[in-house]
Amino acid sequence: MDKINVYNLEGQIKTSLDLPLIFNVSPRLDLIRFACEVSTSKNKQVQGRDKRAGLRNTAKGWGTGHGMSRAPRIQGSGFSTARNVGRVPYAKGGRAAHAVKVEKKIKKKINDKTKKLSLISAISASGNQKLVKQRGHIVENIPEIPLVIDDKVQTVKKTREIYEILCDLGLGQELQKIKKTKKIRAGKGKRRGRKYKIRKGPLLVIKDDFGIVKASKNLLGMDISKVEDLSVELLAPGAMPGRFIIWTQSAFSELNNFEDLIKYGKIL
Repeated sequence: MDKINVYNLEGQIKTSLDLPLIFNVSPRLDLIRFACEVSTSKNKQVQGRDKRAGLRNTAKGWGTGHGMSRAPRIQGSGFSTARNVGRVPYAKGGRAAHAVKVEKKIKKKINDKTKKLSLISAISASGNQKLVKQRGHIVENIPEIPLVIDDKVQTVKKTREIYEILCDLGLGQELQKIKKTKKIRAGKGKRRGRKYKIRKGPLLVIKDDFGIVKASKNLLGMDISKVEDLSVELLAPGAMPGRFIIWTQSAFSELNNFEDLIKYGKIL
């Protein structure tokens, strides 16, 4: 079985582990894309239109014999919109022809097995150097992909310390590149609580939190997750597989729990 090195916080090799079977799986990009679509659909807000919109007026048809179309017209006189066509879809201020309804089912569903296989594919893709480069990560100075580090990183409580650790592991250029991508969003979103846009950086996967979550919170573009909370959206943002992942030693060992599912699914 292939071996993978474990690095300490100074970037030196500490020990080695067996590479989990999950990284031998050929990534199914179609499953990853589908799982991301399902996950995104669950975050959408239900939309609908008022059932009385465009109908709050006195428009009524005149019938025949007036030399005018039989469209409903607003009743009254002495004001600018009197006798204008109303209510109907083709009239100004009329109702919508096929309005969006709150009853519309916008949440998509996915089979449990398909969801698990998509997660396996996303994890496997993160160990593929070609896919990691295609996502735009700078990996020339990184010693190994996937990158596994000592569990001591989970006890770090200062942002400066975690930044120095990542730089020692060859991620300095990656973090600087992400910092330069911070832009003000175009459009209305900037006044709706999402003023800035920034690219996705590395993902740190841990087993336990002893202060690392708070310490890495201020690193732009970087996400942190417990191994049991992993999702396809975290592993492949925008349905693009190959996110660069930093694993802690204990979290990396947890990947061996997927072996039964891999054999059952026959996806090797």
